[in-house]
Amino acid sequence: MIASLIITLPAILIAITVHEFAHAKVADVLGDPTPRMAGRLTLNPIAHIDPIGFIMLILVRFGWAKPVPINPYNFRDPRKGSLYVSLAGPFSNFFLAWVLGIVFKSLPGYPPLVGTIFFYTIWINLALGVFNLIPIPPLDGSHILEYFLPPHQLEGFYRLQQYGFFILIAIVYLGSPILIEVVEFLYRLIV
Repeated sequence: MIASLIITLPAILIAITVHEFAHAKVADVLGDPTPRMAGRLTLNPIAHIDPIGFIMLILVRFGWAKPVPINPYNFRDPRKGSLYVSLAGPFSNFFLAWVLGIVFKSLPGYPPLVGTIFFYTIWINLALGVFNLIPIPPLDGSHILEYFLPPHQLEGFYRLQQYGFFILIAIVYLGSPILIEVVEFLYRLIV
C-alpha cells in the first residue's frame, strides 16, 4: 500500500495539476482573468489541491481537485469559451500521456521502477481524461454536452446536476468496465 502510494501519488499530482492548469490557461488566453486572480494559473500542485478531495483520493482512490473558477461572461462568446475551457483539461491529460508514451518508447533501457512510474503516470492521465469526459455534472463532459444540447433540453439537464455527485459515486463504487476498457485501449495505442 505505502509503496504503491509513493509511486502513484506523484503521478496523480502531475495529472491533476496539468488538468487544472490547462483549464486556467485556456480561460486566461480567451480573456478571463478570474483563474489568474485566484492564483490558479500555475503548475504548483498546492494551488489545485482540495484538502478533502485529496484525502479521499488517498483513502478510497476517488477524489477531486479544486475547480478552476471562471467567468464565462469575460469570453467573447461565453458558450464557446466555456466549451474550450472544459475540453482543455481532458485534452491536456491525453496530450501528456502521449508525450510520456513517446519518451517511454524511446528509452533504450531502464530499471523496472522507471517502467512502473511511466506506466502509472500514463495510465492515470488517460484515466483522468476519460473519466472527466463523462457527461455528468460537475465533470468536464457535462459542460461539453451542455454546449451541444438544444435550449429546450437544458432545463432537464440542469435538474440532473443535483444528482451528479451521487451518480459519479455509483459509477466509481460499481466500477465501470467500459471506462477501464477505453483507458486500456488508449494505453495500448500509446505504449
